[in-house]
Amino acid sequence: MLRSMYSGISGMRNFQTKLDVIGNNIANVNTFGYKKGRTTFQDMVSQQLAGATAPGANRGGVNPRQVGLGMQLASIDNVHTQGSLQNTNRELDLGISGDGFFQVQDGDTFYYTRSGNFYFDQQGTIVNAQGLRLMDTNGNPITVPTTAQSFSIGQDGTVTYIDEDGDLQEAGMVRLVNFANPEGLAKAGANLYLVSANSGAPLFTSAGNGGTGDIIAGTLEMSNVDLSEEFTEMIVAQRGFQANTRIITTSDEILQELVNLKR
Repeated sequence: MLRSMYSGISGMRNFQTKLDVIGNNIANVNTFGYKKGRTTFQDMVSQQLAGATAPGANRGGVNPRQVGLGMQLASIDNVHTQGSLQNTNRELDLGISGDGFFQVQDGDTFYYTRSGNFYFDQQGTIVNAQGLRLMDTNGNPITVPTTAQSFSIGQDGTVTYIDEDGDLQEAGMVRLVNFANPEGLAKAGANLYLVSANSGAPLFTSAGNGGTGDIIAGTLEMSNVDLSEEFTEMIVAQRGFQANTRIITTSDEILQELVNLKR
């Protein structure tokens, strides 16, 4: 009888984790560059009541008899599908149409992001909202002189500007980075990712090369969260949680009947 109770507990615990992931997805529905999470489950080890037997001369074979002991979390995935691009008409808003990540630097640490809302700091260096510097294809920060009359960013990531003499100059080319397994990247918060043991080494390139997409200036990539899908999954998780609570209450009622036999 206790087996069913512990199976119900495992179901409640893991459906709660699924609800946590869904809640985080919904909370980040308007977060630029956010990639939704997804939970998958697997069964736990089964207790074998009787093993399988092979067919004999006078009797056929018998399948094993096993009782499952519940379920467990198999994975929490990061789904790196393309989010829609929203027009902002702001030159420093950069959306990636296709694969790839921007590389930003914080001291000796490099992060990777799909969130392309960038800014100029006091020195004219392009930074993100946290002040991390955007890297060019040579691994250097991209700086536009503060005396520049105007600037633009091309589809290949080339940053050009008009200097004080009216001449066209190049400040650098935005670096894009690809990974053999982008779903293996570790989330670091603030729309940033870190290389992990299973993401593969970063593959440095530029927009449109090495399997990366194009950079579309004046746009931002929206979250890839689909609210209708998330609400549907929420209902499924809620019903799964409720069903597992019924397993526990039903098992408890049967145990109560057994206890009441001795009166």
